[in-house]
Amino acid sequence: MTMVRELRAAPELLANLTRREVKGKYKRTVLGQLWSLVNPLAQMIIFTAVFSFVLRVPIPTGDPSGLHNFAVFLLCGLLPWGFFVNVINGGMDSLVANENLIKKVAFPRAALPLASAFSLTLSWSIEMVVLLVALTVLGAASLLWTPALVLVMALLFAFAFGVALLLSVANVYFRDTQHFVGILTQAWFYATPIVYPTSLVLEQSEKIGSLIGSWTLYDFYRLNPMERFVELFRSLLYDNRWPPLDSTLYCVAWALVALVVGAAVFRRHEKKLAEAL
Repeated sequence: MTMVRELRAAPELLANLTRREVKGKYKRTVLGQLWSLVNPLAQMIIFTAVFSFVLRVPIPTGDPSGLHNFAVFLLCGLLPWGFFVNVINGGMDSLVANENLIKKVAFPRAALPLASAFSLTLSWSIEMVVLLVALTVLGAASLLWTPALVLVMALLFAFAFGVALLLSVANVYFRDTQHFVGILTQAWFYATPIVYPTSLVLEQSEKIGSLIGSWTLYDFYRLNPMERFVELFRSLLYDNRWPPLDSTLYCVAWALVALVVGAAVFRRHEKKLAEAL
């Protein structure tokens, strides 16, 4: 709560830091903010070519939307995943990148990873609006689910920011953190149903059977919080229906745990950051 009070007491600082992040990210580039759209579109084209035309990964038909489009199916998972990775990477580097500022000026240090997360949220929101427009053109009723979508986006923001707080502190003390996280996110990407449907994992799990006691491969697979977050986004955007209650509660729990633990760890080390840097 102390961290929240400090951040609320410095809205101008937070706004200036966020503005700096937004302007600095695409400084001296020709396309500027449009790069936030070009990058996911390029990934979509590559993954669609590989997994849809070469490997021919089967995807489900949206229920009840009736959609059956690999590129849209992919984007419904790729955009949330991209936001999550960008927030944790940006937050992880925020303290080290602002070493001089931290050593010279007294201010709430959490404003740095938060400003990074806010700037990425702006880009992500633009991407999601474009996706909603594309879904509407294709005949889906995704616009009707916008209020629920905003809530799920807020949940993912909370989860990503909590993880970013933890990693930002870890990166101050152990600079190998950023390299380790880079490898982890690559493996995590393929452990999350972004380029393939969850049904493929279920099929393999049924073939293998139990692994430990009554626990199957599918049971362990579903422990992945990002698997549940992707399920929420696909339910709203691709299927046009309410997400499963258990997955929603699971995401709420992960968001709260990440925020509470991340804030507690950050608060504990905040006063020592200048010395550690």
